[in-house]
Amino acid sequence: MLRFDPFTDIDAITKSVLAAGTGNGRSPRFMPMDLYKVEDQYVLHADLPGVDPGSVDVRIDGSTLTLTAHRTALSEEGVSWLASERFAGTYKRQLSISDDIDAEQIEASYDNGVLTVTLPIAEKAKPRRIEVSSGPPSRTDNAGSTTQVQIEA
Repeated sequence: MLRFDPFTDIDAITKSVLAAGTGNGRSPRFMPMDLYKVEDQYVLHADLPGVDPGSVDVRIDGSTLTLTAHRTALSEEGVSWLASERFAGTYKRQLSISDDIDAEQIEASYDNGVLTVTLPIAEKAKPRRIEVSSGPPSRTDNAGSTTQVQIEA
Protein backbone atom coordinates (compact mmCIF):
# COMPACT_ATOMS: atom_id res chain seq x y z
CA MET A 1 0.00 0.00 0.00
CA LEU A 2 1.35 3.44 -1.01
CA ARG A 3 0.78 6.26 1.49
CA PHE A 4 0.70 9.94 0.56
CA ASP A 5 2.83 12.10 2.89
CA PRO A 6 2.60 15.81 1.95
CA PHE A 7 5.24 16.73 4.54
CA THR A 8 7.96 14.79 2.74
CA ASP A 9 7.45 16.91 -0.38
CA ILE A 10 7.26 20.16 1.62
CA ASP A 11 10.45 19.25 3.48
CA ALA A 12 12.29 18.56 0.21
CA ILE A 13 11.12 21.84 -1.32
CA THR A 14 12.11 23.80 1.80
CA LYS A 15 15.59 22.27 1.84
CA SER A 16 16.15 23.05 -1.84
CA VAL A 17 14.99 26.68 -1.45
CA LEU A 18 17.10 27.34 1.65
CA ALA A 19 20.20 25.77 0.10
CA ALA A 20 19.85 27.60 -3.22
CA GLY A 21 22.67 29.98 -3.98
CA THR A 22 24.67 29.27 -0.84
CA GLY A 23 27.51 27.35 -2.46
CA ASN A 24 27.63 24.74 0.28
CA GLY A 25 25.53 23.68 3.23
CA ARG A 26 27.77 25.49 5.70
CA SER A 27 27.65 29.05 4.36
CA PRO A 28 25.65 31.76 6.17
CA ARG A 29 22.11 32.30 4.97
CA PHE A 30 20.96 35.23 7.09
CA MET A 31 21.86 37.66 9.86
CA PRO A 32 19.03 37.76 12.42
CA MET A 33 18.43 41.23 13.81
CA ASP A 34 16.18 43.37 15.97
CA LEU A 35 15.53 47.05 15.27
CA TYR A 36 13.74 49.41 17.63
CA LYS A 37 13.38 53.09 18.49
CA VAL A 38 14.22 54.41 21.93
CA GLU A 39 14.10 58.13 22.75
CA ASP A 40 15.81 59.96 19.87
CA GLN A 41 17.63 57.05 18.20
CA TYR A 42 17.14 53.71 16.51
CA VAL A 43 19.05 50.69 17.82
CA LEU A 44 19.90 47.63 15.73
CA HIS A 45 21.10 44.35 17.28
CA ALA A 46 22.40 41.65 14.90
CA ASP A 47 23.37 38.15 16.04
CA LEU A 48 26.82 37.15 14.76
CA PRO A 49 28.00 34.33 17.04
CA GLY A 50 31.56 33.15 16.58
CA VAL A 51 32.50 36.02 14.28
CA ASP A 52 35.98 37.55 14.62
CA PRO A 53 35.42 41.17 15.78
CA GLY A 54 38.07 42.34 13.28
CA SER A 55 35.96 41.06 10.38
CA VAL A 56 32.87 43.11 11.32
CA ASP A 57 32.35 46.04 8.93
CA VAL A 58 29.62 48.69 9.12
CA ARG A 59 29.36 51.14 6.21
CA ILE A 60 26.99 53.87 5.16
CA ASP A 61 26.71 54.80 1.48
CA GLY A 62 24.04 57.38 0.79
CA SER A 63 20.87 55.86 2.21
CA THR A 64 22.20 52.28 2.43
CA LEU A 65 23.60 50.83 5.66
CA THR A 66 25.66 47.68 5.02
CA LEU A 67 26.66 45.21 7.73
CA THR A 68 29.28 42.59 6.85
CA ALA A 69 31.06 39.98 8.98
CA HIS A 70 33.04 36.80 8.38
CA ARG A 71 33.25 33.55 10.33
CA THR A 72 36.14 31.28 9.46
CA ALA A 73 35.47 27.62 8.79
CA LEU A 74 37.26 24.93 10.73
CA SER A 75 40.13 23.39 8.79
CA GLU A 76 38.78 20.22 7.20
CA GLU A 77 42.03 18.27 6.82
CA GLY A 78 41.85 14.95 8.65
CA VAL A 79 38.37 15.69 10.01
CA SER A 80 35.61 13.09 9.95
CA TRP A 81 32.43 15.12 10.36
CA LEU A 82 29.68 13.63 12.49
CA ALA A 83 27.53 16.76 12.26
CA SER A 84 28.13 20.04 10.44
CA GLU A 85 25.43 22.61 11.12
CA ARG A 86 27.37 25.77 12.03
CA PHE A 87 27.65 28.31 9.23
CA ALA A 88 30.98 29.67 8.03
CA GLY A 89 31.68 32.38 5.49
CA THR A 90 30.54 35.95 4.99
CA TYR A 91 27.36 37.40 6.43
CA LYS A 92 25.95 40.51 4.75
CA ARG A 93 22.86 42.60 5.41
CA GLN A 94 21.79 45.87 3.79
CA LEU A 95 19.16 48.28 5.06
CA SER A 96 17.75 51.47 3.59
CA ILE A 97 17.77 54.36 6.01
CA SER A 98 15.95 57.66 5.71
CA ASP A 99 17.32 61.19 5.61
CA ASP A 100 16.06 61.52 9.18
CA ILE A 101 19.15 59.62 10.42
CA ASP A 102 22.26 61.61 11.37
CA ALA A 103 24.75 59.49 9.38
CA GLU A 104 27.75 61.33 10.88
CA GLN A 105 26.81 60.18 14.39
CA ILE A 106 26.17 56.44 13.74
CA GLU A 107 28.04 54.23 16.22
CA ALA A 108 28.67 50.47 16.25
CA SER A 109 30.01 47.97 18.80
CA TYR A 110 30.42 44.19 18.91
CA ASP A 111 30.14 42.32 22.20
CA ASN A 112 29.44 38.66 23.03
CA GLY A 113 28.46 37.81 19.46
CA VAL A 114 26.02 40.72 19.09
CA LEU A 115 26.62 43.70 16.80
CA THR A 116 24.91 46.85 18.07
CA VAL A 117 24.46 49.82 15.73
CA THR A 118 23.05 53.08 17.10
CA LEU A 119 21.38 55.34 14.52
CA PRO A 120 20.63 58.78 16.00
CA ILE A 121 17.76 60.82 14.64
CA ALA A 122 18.93 64.08 13.03
CA GLU A 123 18.04 67.33 14.80
CA LYS A 124 15.99 68.48 11.79
CA ALA A 125 13.78 65.37 12.09
CA LYS A 126 13.15 65.54 15.84
CA PRO A 127 9.76 66.76 16.98
CA ARG A 128 9.80 70.32 18.18
CA ARG A 129 7.33 72.79 19.55
CA ILE A 130 6.50 75.81 17.40
CA GLU A 131 6.16 79.04 19.35
CA VAL A 132 2.81 80.71 18.88
CA SER A 133 2.94 84.49 19.13
CA SER A 134 0.06 86.82 19.83
CA GLY A 135 -0.76 89.92 17.91
CA PRO A 136 -0.82 90.49 14.18
CA PRO A 137 1.19 88.06 12.02
CA SER A 138 4.58 89.21 10.78
CA ARG A 139 5.87 88.89 7.23
CA THR A 140 9.39 88.77 5.81
CA ASP A 141 10.01 90.93 2.75
CA ASN A 142 12.51 90.16 -0.03
CA ALA A 143 15.33 91.97 1.81
CA GLY A 144 14.99 89.54 4.74
CA SER A 145 13.65 92.07 7.24
CA THR A 146 10.51 91.40 9.22
CA THR A 147 7.59 93.80 9.02
CA GLN A 148 4.27 93.85 10.80
CA VAL A 149 1.23 93.54 8.59
CA GLN A 150 -1.92 95.41 9.60
CA ILE A 151 -5.22 94.40 7.98
CA GLU A 152 -8.17 96.73 8.24
CA ALA A 153 -11.72 95.76 7.51
